[in-house]
Amino acid sequence: MSHQDAGAARPQVAYADFERVDIRVGTVVAAEPYPEARKPAFKLRIDFGPEIGEKKSSAQITKHYTPEALLGRQVMAVVNFPPRQIGKFVSEVLTLGFPDAHGEVVLAVPDKAVPDGGKLF
Repeated sequence: MSHQDAGAARPQVAYADFERVDIRVGTVVAAEPYPEARKPAFKLRIDFGPEIGEKKSSAQITKHYTPEALLGRQVMAVVNFPPRQIGKFVSEVLTLGFPDAHGEVVLAVPDKAVPDGGKLF
């Protein structure tokens, strides 16, 4: 996950453009340190329900989270970007978050439990 684009709002886009980005909710079913990554990260396996299934993600969320605390937690991710090679690991989805006051990632999550695989609208 890159948070280099934080800052000013972007130019307006058509609603149809927003609809093309498939943001879904899923539950973290596995999380482990990824010491080989250039920047501190975790390797996550996220269950997006029966339609999408489990996907892998490399997430730079080590400042506020531990692998143990991530297990069972719902997160949001873009599921229709092409897979990205992060070192020896293939990240299949982009786990979403916002920068805190120090630029560290805070996960974007639903405030109540929702069914895995639900699409953001």
